Amino acid sequence: MAIAIAVVALLVATVLFHILSPWQLTPLASNWGAIDGIINLTFWVTGLVLIAVNLFMAWCIVRYRYNKDRRARYEPEDKKLEAWLIGLSTLGIAALLAPGLVVWNNIVHAPEDAHEVEVVGSQWHWYFRYPGEDGVLGRSDPALISDANPLGIDPDDPAAWDDIIVTTPRGYLPVDRPVKLNLRSRDVLHNFKIANFRVKMDMVPGQVSHFWLTPTRMGEYDLICAQLCGIGHFAMRGSVRVVEEGDYQAWLAQQPTFGELQSREAPDLAAGERHYTNCIACHGNEGQGNRMLNSPAIAGMEAWYTKRQLEYFRNGARGAHEDDEYGRQMVPFANLVSDPQTERDLAAYIEQLAPVTVASTVEGNPARGERLYRTCGACHGRDGQGLHGTNAPRLAGLDDWYQKRQLEHFKSGVRGGHPDDLYGPQMRDMSKIIVNDDAMRNVLAYINTLTGHEQDRAQPELAGRNN
Repeated sequence: MAIAIAVVALLVATVLFHILSPWQLTPLASNWGAIDGIINLTFWVTGLVLIAVNLFMAWCIVRYRYNKDRRARYEPEDKKLEAWLIGLSTLGIAALLAPGLVVWNNIVHAPEDAHEVEVVGSQWHWYFRYPGEDGVLGRSDPALISDANPLGIDPDDPAAWDDIIVTTPRGYLPVDRPVKLNLRSRDVLHNFKIANFRVKMDMVPGQVSHFWLTPTRMGEYDLICAQLCGIGHFAMRGSVRVVEEGDYQAWLAQQPTFGELQSREAPDLAAGERHYTNCIACHGNEGQGNRMLNSPAIAGMEAWYTKRQLEYFRNGARGAHEDDEYGRQMVPFANLVSDPQTERDLAAYIEQLAPVTVASTVEGNPARGERLYRTCGACHGRDGQGLHGTNAPRLAGLDDWYQKRQLEHFKSGVRGGHPDDLYGPQMRDMSKIIVNDDAMRNVLAYINTLTGHEQDRAQPELAGRNN
């Protein structure tokens, strides 16, 4: 009897938890309310089965409890019972599958007036591509993927030159306008998921999958990868902003086209050297840095990363937190290079400076640090050379005292929490694997042993104001 009471009590608690739980579906922000209906139907069907099975178990426990004066009878078959079970199971499965198949058919057949947007997944990043004035997305080929052409767009296709390229993990969509999302992967299996839109779809390498939706509520919605895609899977985050049509068109006009990116002239190193005079006082003639001024070595820093940090200092993504004392000092200097061409020239000049040998200031156990660094190496490279494909800068040759400060800032939320810092949240999550000061010293001690490989580290500059 006690066991039967426990089974019923657990059943009641389970049902109440489902009804009273604070964890409910996110607010619906698209036309796919039918998905909520299917989810609720699933809960009803499985919930009724759960209740029936548990009540039956409790009844069996009481009805057929041990009785020394009763013998069990062996019945190997009961065709009537089997027919009932098969019939009820068939009805339950049909009730679960049939509505889902109908909705799935609707999701993958976009209306004729839907505009197209391409989303490309990559370890561990999101890219977006929008058609230009011709309204047509140009051809793409995985064989054409490079640092200068991350989406593998075919330059021989005239329709591709006006395509709008967004290399940051934040896309835009207009409200109340149907959109067909074409999904590709650059490397492994990914999955595009925005919970508020109630849609998700696998992104298979070598294939293009798709679905459509109509955003119905303005706001910014989290984009995640819902398929285990590697060590940095949990940090593969992005967002989609739903805005008014006018704001959407204004944003598109600010983004570079594929043709603009491909036809830009090489940076002017002589002009970059002139602009660098504003940096010399703190970072030194050769970019060697100055610890007394809390200025790290920047010689050889990748141009794409330098540009991104300068932009972050200007828009407040870095240097705005009250506890970022030294970051605030960089803000006025970043404002001196607000012109895109000036920024490109300066970043290219810093990149061509020969990396310097920095002094080790952190004592730790490199052998233990090597094990921790395996996670870091997935993005920053096995030799700390930095990887443009994962948007991770070079670590080899970077001052350990500066790295320590940045790790502490990521862990404490000083850095990586601003909504316009599109890559900081990844590092904020990653930094938490370094659980204490000993672990931090160990991993920094190991990074100090890395030299990086110049041939791997050097990356062609991917121009564009949204890098």
